[in-house]
Amino acid sequence: MSTISTRKTILIVPLDWGLGHATRDIPLIHELLNAGCKVVIAAEGKHAALLQQEFPELTILPLPGYRIEYAQKGWFFGWKIIQQIPKILNAIKFEQQWLEGVVKEHQIDAVISDNRFGLYHSKIPTVFISHQLLIKTPFGGFIEKWLQALNYRYINRYSACWIPDYADAHNLSGILAHPSKLPANTTYLGCLSRFEDRPDVKQQYDLLVLISGPEPQRSNLEKMILDQIGSLQISALIVSGKPGTPEKKQIAPGVQQVNHMNAKELNEAMLASKMVLSRSGYTTLMDLVKLNKKAILIPTPGQSEQEYLGKFLMKKGYFYNIPQHTFELKKALEAADKFDFKSFEHEQDMQQYKDVVRKWVAQLPTNN
Repeated sequence: MSTISTRKTILIVPLDWGLGHATRDIPLIHELLNAGCKVVIAAEGKHAALLQQEFPELTILPLPGYRIEYAQKGWFFGWKIIQQIPKILNAIKFEQQWLEGVVKEHQIDAVISDNRFGLYHSKIPTVFISHQLLIKTPFGGFIEKWLQALNYRYINRYSACWIPDYADAHNLSGILAHPSKLPANTTYLGCLSRFEDRPDVKQQYDLLVLISGPEPQRSNLEKMILDQIGSLQISALIVSGKPGTPEKKQIAPGVQQVNHMNAKELNEAMLASKMVLSRSGYTTLMDLVKLNKKAILIPTPGQSEQEYLGKFLMKKGYFYNIPQHTFELKKALEAADKFDFKSFEHEQDMQQYKDVVRKWVAQLPTNN
């Protein structure tokens, strides 16, 4: 007589828009594994490579991403994304068909989609993760309302919506994840970060520079930093955000540059730094809050979400924000040194997502 396994198989799929969606899913995957689930991941390229490195024992299915192309100039960023909506809609149709086959073949019990719109299913529970319920654009007004309606049209097809933030006024995402009307079945996860705070790490750097984002803006920021940092009397580490090309070199006395760091190395480098300079990507912000680090934010030019988050969080006093076109490293460091940084109110509540995941797993149906 055969026995029916009660172990749930969960499919988790991150969006291929920057590595942040993949890295913020890492603590969720760990918690699913801790809850006794079997986890299957779907991704491609550097996202698949990153998650395979973190979870070498897990099955990773190939699934094409949305493969968004970015504008060369910051002010065309929003328009370039809107032009690609038909391409995104085609990708959504494809992943819908793909999911039907995968659920049967791999006996999937539930799906967690990190901001991918076509991974809902009529017969099993599905979760949509996003911190952008309101999608910021340079155009505002009508375009933002239209995009929000389109966004909700897809989100409401899922069984649940999980938001990596806090529900109250002490939050990281502002209006992005706290609009006047929420999708159905919305739950706030709290902060999602793969990093851990450790009091034993001693300060090693005055400044840690994390360069990331789409080209050419990644290279533009890197050039600005390299041109200016040599004249400053500081100890610094520059991480250039170029995985797959390991290289380490001395830029100036006390200043090192590396192309890439793995999660453990980056965790320690952040803890060993007095100040961090980075883009205002949402996953980076959650990492900074988790480790209680002071930071200078330089939003990717033209990326409305990052520009909004930088201004919003500076107003709250959590980080110092400056646009790239006015950025000068020496002046930014001097201004940040005088800035009255506030502690994030939820710094002691970084495990909230664990309860959400455990309760969700416990409520999953026994059979497909």
